Amino acid sequence: MHNNSEDLIQRVLTQIASASVSIDRNIEQILGVMREHLQMDVAFVSEFGSRDRVFRHVINPTGRVVLSRGDSMPMEAGYCPRVVDGRLPSLIPDTSRLPEAMGLPETMSVPIGSHISVPIRLSDGSVYGTFCCFSFEAKPGLDERDLHVMRALAQLVSLQVQGDIDAVRLHNEKLRRISSVLEMGQPRTVYQPIYRLHDRALIGVECLSRFDMEPKRPPDVWFNEANEIGLGMRLEINAMLTALQGLRGMPGDFYVSVNISPQTLVTQNILGHLDVIDAGRLVLELTEHALVEDYPALQTTIKHLRAAGVRFAVDDAGAGYSSMRHILTLHPEIIKMDISLTRDIDHDRARQAMAAALVGFGRQTGSHVTAEGIETREELEALQSLGVGQGQGYYLSHPLKHDDLRALLQADAVLG
Repeated sequence: MHNNSEDLIQRVLTQIASASVSIDRNIEQILGVMREHLQMDVAFVSEFGSRDRVFRHVINPTGRVVLSRGDSMPMEAGYCPRVVDGRLPSLIPDTSRLPEAMGLPETMSVPIGSHISVPIRLSDGSVYGTFCCFSFEAKPGLDERDLHVMRALAQLVSLQVQGDIDAVRLHNEKLRRISSVLEMGQPRTVYQPIYRLHDRALIGVECLSRFDMEPKRPPDVWFNEANEIGLGMRLEINAMLTALQGLRGMPGDFYVSVNISPQTLVTQNILGHLDVIDAGRLVLELTEHALVEDYPALQTTIKHLRAAGVRFAVDDAGAGYSSMRHILTLHPEIIKMDISLTRDIDHDRARQAMAAALVGFGRQTGSHVTAEGIETREELEALQSLGVGQGQGYYLSHPLKHDDLRALLQADAVLG
């Protein structure tokens, strides 16, 4: 009755591969193609539960039967559970010829003249539910070739369903991890001193986040994961508040640089969180590497915060297009030269030329250039010779815990 089974399967694969659509849409495409191929009236995917089965996807163009996505029925009712447990065959071309089918009330009430159904099995072997088609009329021409195609397409549906289940599981794992981070008051803060290079005077600190949790991984991975599940801004604000509260009562009038994304800056009331530090000491360091979609909104927010005394820095200058556009559009008070430029700058003319260009740009626009990642005396001397006035890095100081920073500041006060 139905030829070119391999062509049909290839057609479905091509549709799925060529379409940038959701898993739901992929499954509906598979159902639609199968229903048309078999010339059936209704096709659906049902999910088995402990008591009910839920119709997750339904193709029902005739409207003769009341069946829609999200409907449910008891597990003991209908054909599909009986197919899975072997009480009914997968292929029923004519229900009137099968006493077991005629004994089901749905056979007459729907009515169901022909039925074909195969289990959808997940990667662990468990049955998710069934992939089914039925017709109001008998279809005597249905045969094993059609069942073979049905099973092949059910495997494709299984892959789609498994992908959806895996995505939900992964989302829930991320949600549990980030929720635990927030509940435990993480991240903690370490403070990296920023020095004026010509006299090694401490003029500021950058607040850096550290996560004392499993799995052990860099801070940016934690923040990226929080963004993926919609908790990124909350984690950023938590990190900022922890950092600023840790500086309460610290001696000195050094500036405090806190990392923040443009999205958080625009959507959160930053001034409402600044009761622990004078706004004139705060530098907000824009860290987002993705393109900003709404620069006017960002510029308006920055103007408002600048009026309160807050200054701004752009991170990773020289590392990519986004940071350079931030510099040109937002006119930061501080330009932070990326570690990729600092590394080996003492014997790399290209890096020296780029650094000199940033210094010249800073002089013309009134921005200070701060070099990140200074790790050797030679790098420090090269940066000074190029006119870079501020810097940070392991050669000058490792990031310090709260008590170590206090001790350093107290020692500087005594020497000063």
